[in-house]
Amino acid sequence: QVQLVESGGGLVQPGGSLILSCAASGFSFSRYIMSWHRQAPGRERQLVAYITSAGATNYADSVKGRSTISRDNGKNTVYLQMNSVKPEDTAVYYCKAFDGRANAYWGQGTQVTVSS
Repeated sequence: QVQLVESGGGLVQPGGSLILSCAASGFSFSRYIMSWHRQAPGRERQLVAYITSAGATNYADSVKGRSTISRDNGKNTVYLQMNSVKPEDTAVYYCKAFDGRANAYWGQGTQVTVSS
């Protein structure tokens, strides 16, 4: 049974930092491309960052330079650290696993609210 469980969301003050975690199980984690996506109210879900099985990373322009995606294959976990958060970072953040072919799995999401 495939599971992706996100954690680490909550209320963060503008300018602060957060670390999101996504614990995976039920598939060969190390072989999958892992990514973080977010969806704000009334908007489409968008890619935030991804990391390949080889460790290559890519980021959306909106978070580039203040975010880091990383993975720990020994713990089957992917992380997203965001610094200097802004109110426009408020969204539900989702973890996704993709094998590069036909298999893709999503987590249930974790709410991040940036507000003072």
